[in-house]
Amino acid sequence: MDVQVSYSIYPKYRRKIIYNKLRRDIVQIIKDLCKWKGIEIIEGKAMPDHIHILVKIPSKMSISNFMGYLKGKVQ
Repeated sequence: MDVQVSYSIYPKYRRKIIYNKLRRDIVQIIKDLCKWKGIEIIEGKAMPDHIHILVKIPSKMSISNFMGYLKGKVQ
């Protein structure tokens, strides 16, 4: 049984820095990290000041472990 989790990533002080090349790089990094852990990205949206992602996490992995992994690599 897989778990679907909605997650948002915000830069410090919600600066509007997620755009153009930086946006593409961040999206690619998130895709790569999810692929390495076997996580399926169901939906994602990059806004100027944050990113929303909906992921499907296998039941063998805890949500907090994955979020810590993703947050530690992305921020």
